[in-house]
Amino acid sequence: MKDEKLKPRKRWITDWWPNRLNLKILRQNCPDSNPYGKDYDYIKEVRELDVDAVIKDLKELMRNSQDWWPADYGHYGPLFIRLAWHSAGSYRIHDGRGGARDGSIRFAPRINWPDNIALDKAIRLLWPIKKKYGRKLSWADLIILSGTVAFEDMGVKILGFSLGREDIFEPDESPDWGPEEEMLTAKRGEKTDIERPLAATEMGLIYVNPEGPGGNPDPVESAKEIREIFARMGMNDEDTVALIAGGHSFGKCHGAGPIDYLGPDPSSSPIEQQGLGWKYNYRSGKGPDTFTSGFELTWSPTPTKFGLHYLRMLFQYEWELEKSPAGKYQWVAKDAPEIIPDAHDHTKKHKPGMLTADMALRFDPIYAEICKRFLEDPQEFERAFARAWFKLTHRDMGPKSCYIGPYVPEEEFIWQDPLPKQDYGLIDESDIEVLKKRILESGLRISQQVYTAWSSASTYRDADRRGGANGARIRLSPMNQWEVNHPEDLKKVVGVYERIQKEFNEEQKNRGSNKRVSIADLIVLGGCAAIEAAARKAGFNVKVPFIPGRVDATQDMVEEEFYKEIEPFADGFRNYFKHVDRIDERSVYTTPEYFLVDKAQLMKLTVPEMVVLTGGLRVLGAVYRYERHGVLTDTPETLTNDFFVNLLDMGIEWRPADGNRYLFEGYNRKTGKLTWSATRVDLIFGHHEELRTVAEVYASDDAREKFVQDFITAWDKVMNLDRFDIKLA
Repeated sequence: MKDEKLKPRKRWITDWWPNRLNLKILRQNCPDSNPYGKDYDYIKEVRELDVDAVIKDLKELMRNSQDWWPADYGHYGPLFIRLAWHSAGSYRIHDGRGGARDGSIRFAPRINWPDNIALDKAIRLLWPIKKKYGRKLSWADLIILSGTVAFEDMGVKILGFSLGREDIFEPDESPDWGPEEEMLTAKRGEKTDIERPLAATEMGLIYVNPEGPGGNPDPVESAKEIREIFARMGMNDEDTVALIAGGHSFGKCHGAGPIDYLGPDPSSSPIEQQGLGWKYNYRSGKGPDTFTSGFELTWSPTPTKFGLHYLRMLFQYEWELEKSPAGKYQWVAKDAPEIIPDAHDHTKKHKPGMLTADMALRFDPIYAEICKRFLEDPQEFERAFARAWFKLTHRDMGPKSCYIGPYVPEEEFIWQDPLPKQDYGLIDESDIEVLKKRILESGLRISQQVYTAWSSASTYRDADRRGGANGARIRLSPMNQWEVNHPEDLKKVVGVYERIQKEFNEEQKNRGSNKRVSIADLIVLGGCAAIEAAARKAGFNVKVPFIPGRVDATQDMVEEEFYKEIEPFADGFRNYFKHVDRIDERSVYTTPEYFLVDKAQLMKLTVPEMVVLTGGLRVLGAVYRYERHGVLTDTPETLTNDFFVNLLDMGIEWRPADGNRYLFEGYNRKTGKLTWSATRVDLIFGHHEELRTVAEVYASDDAREKFVQDFITAWDKVMNLDRFDIKLA
């Protein structure tokens, strides 16, 4: 019988309109959500941290087993390694999201993924250290440090470690983790056909199903999945083998009994459990009776010591399928002696075990060759593992200038987007004015200058702090061939800047001055000069901020494979959308307006900043192919609020202009005359009620100057997104 006391639950807007464009990701983790306050500066705090004291405390904690969650083999190191690995391992290259830099593994959905069972316990075990150091040590840094120190304590010569990961205080809802509502279900294609940016084969997994594709224990097919998925997080074959072989040298898998005894995830668990989920109601539910993955095996006879045992046994024994107590396919060494120690009873021994994902390293010829090379040269294996671990745990931290602490490696890696050292003097205000004049007299159009500057700076994504204007990588391969960057036009524009650079630098040299200007600075300066000129045409004498100091990267400083992989298929700011034929209005996630918001979040933009930038770029003519779509003004290349005025004009009726409902035409309601053309991205600012309220502000008669000032402020923000040389000085 229905309980009449229970009220129907509150409905949210997204319940009624699930296909509505959601702007929430542009508002999440605002300064007001930080309990330390708006003035809290974690970078300043962590610079004062006694890192060695933290390391000492971690090593003591790892060997102090707690009754409420006993340590396997008397050492929490393997558990902390898994925590750090799974924190960092959700990173994916195609949007830079996931990863360890914000400590988001503490929140839903990631803490609730089946692949992360028991990691809530690892976080609670670390709480005494977090409590001790408070504001000077973030969870994000502590989690990665715990895994790194664990490796060191168990015999790995690590490459180094950087502090500087700042915590968030609410879940990050910007990543698209996949369409599935249920965990461990797959609706994302087969093997290499997984939709980007996803980087796991099933919802709730970090990488692949260890049992084999879809639970099929086929090592060869498993290897194909592993190669694809690890590539999606920026790892090559050597990285992959080193990580798996090194990581599986430690600890064990847990599947002591049937999964039926497993309780709900942390977010769904009863309130009295205080956020500890996955309660296992089988025997003691802990220690020897633990359930995490459902597999029950240990890889190495020395599970708290680094070495070659994992690789040796992988090739030394023949393996046969068995099932774990939880019914999972796993592999056991045929005719092998019982040489594996029990995690909690020193009188017991077991046969070596492997996962299908482990067997993949033996049966894939490329992986097997790397394994055998590591077996022949243990030092190479250790070096390869240390490099791969450092890459895994630091991949989303950005350039080396963002690294903090005494253990930052001297070496600079290609995935850190290295830049040359600035060995010349910077241009001053008078030089800037001279250069702006030369750019404006060079024959380049305002739209070209703005488009090129935007194309360069807007490559930045804060998810992993890659891209941006510093380095002028837009002029190098492969970005100089990206379709959205107008390759042929870009070549001409860069050629003009190179001529201006050469002339200016030679003049300075002849005067005995060491001042120089980079192409990177000229590209941004050209955009700024163009905006000033466009504002003057609109009747406003303004100055666009410009801070020199960018340098020019060389081709060998570009991780070409990475930048080939992330070539954009959408940029609503430039009115570019490659997959028009894939638009399905029944799913907002297929539309260019969704990807506009997605890109805005990667650039740390607010809703008003996204709106004003789009409107400004339109009237400046900085749109793909310099077409008229969305350029809702009779005076293009003039910085007016015409885009908003004409978009909200009730005298215009909009009609679809193609079968994909991407292009639209605006007709005068009285005369029937075709007046404007626009895309879905343009029309969303009049259709979506939240966006329309902002557009109305800028369309008002008294907003012309406000629009110009707000556009310049937002423009300056984008141009300097990657200026860590200024922010961290």
